[in-house]
Amino acid sequence: MVTTAIASADRDGSAQLLACLQQTGLVSSVKQWTIPMEKLPDASEGIPDVVFLDLSRDSEPFFVFGAHLRRLRPAVRLIACSTTAPNQQTLLEAMRCGVQDFVNKPVTPEALKDVLTRFRAEGQATERKAAEKTIIVMGSKGGVGTTTVAVNLGVQLSTYARKRVVLLDFARPLGNVHLLLDLHPRFVVRDAVENLDRLDSHFFSGLLTAHKTKLEILGGATQLEEWQNIKLGPLERVMNVAQASSDVVLVDVGSQFSSEWNPMFQSARMVLVVAEANVPALWTLERRLLAMAGIGIEPERVRVVINRWHKGDEEALKSIEKSIKRPIFACLPNDYRKASMAVNLGMPLMENHNNVLTNRYRQLAAQLAGIEQATAKKAGLGGFLFPTKR
Repeated sequence: MVTTAIASADRDGSAQLLACLQQTGLVSSVKQWTIPMEKLPDASEGIPDVVFLDLSRDSEPFFVFGAHLRRLRPAVRLIACSTTAPNQQTLLEAMRCGVQDFVNKPVTPEALKDVLTRFRAEGQATERKAAEKTIIVMGSKGGVGTTTVAVNLGVQLSTYARKRVVLLDFARPLGNVHLLLDLHPRFVVRDAVENLDRLDSHFFSGLLTAHKTKLEILGGATQLEEWQNIKLGPLERVMNVAQASSDVVLVDVGSQFSSEWNPMFQSARMVLVVAEANVPALWTLERRLLAMAGIGIEPERVRVVINRWHKGDEEALKSIEKSIKRPIFACLPNDYRKASMAVNLGMPLMENHNNVLTNRYRQLAAQLAGIEQATAKKAGLGGFLFPTKR
């Protein structure tokens, strides 16, 4: 991830730059400076990797500021943003202060992503921590409980792992996340996509609906026709902004899948594919995994979760493990009464005592959050993600 800053004299221009930067998915932080400054920053403030100089008609204060930053941190990348092509004199002044790129205004996320990608390729910033934040939850087919898994995993990541978790409801044709939490979102995914020009972390936070467990959701489509006007490219940018302001981003994509989703899957840390231990679900699972590998999604980033597991499913799971050439990542035991009651009441599974299903969700959240096993045992999780040792 790249640390960045914006130096601007124009509040609107700075806001647009901020939104575009966060939509690239490549920045971990964005500092904002107002030009002219009463007091120039010093080394103790920490100079970011890349600084965007949002030039106004008088460019001299920006170049002076850029030269000051270069003295504090010679490796800083200075990028000038201008509404007009720079003349020879401006280019000369820019070169003297260390500006290495010019970007035309109005800027776009695509242009900034290209600049930041080239910067990263030069070896000056190679970490991609935002990718470690996103977990996509997808069903091998409809009806396997994908949304139930996403919601209860999100709740446990928020309450047990104490992470700030945002759950994006990208399921088609309609989103059901809010129903399982008894929430009534004022804003949905359509509102984020229609406001990309100002979608930064602050604006995005205003679109979220918070549950009492502190899990935050971006509601899904509530009308069938909404997806006709939503492209997949903007969804990736929404996901990138979500990463900028949270610890974990869960994305419920339902059971829909095509090669168009590839960029979003490639940017995720992990894809949890939910299935059941029955013939239709396992048959679809095998073909889904082959399709994902076929479009370049690395098998090691894909994890299979068996929902509604029974003890009698062991032989079927051993067989499917041989077919897909990988172990099952987790099994969530069947508890129809509790799960059905939770769905109908709009309440996540939250029991703390002697409930195997709740404990399995908590244990899965602990593993995904990187909580040590010893800590999990103290919390009473015990056991393994698998019901039995295979």
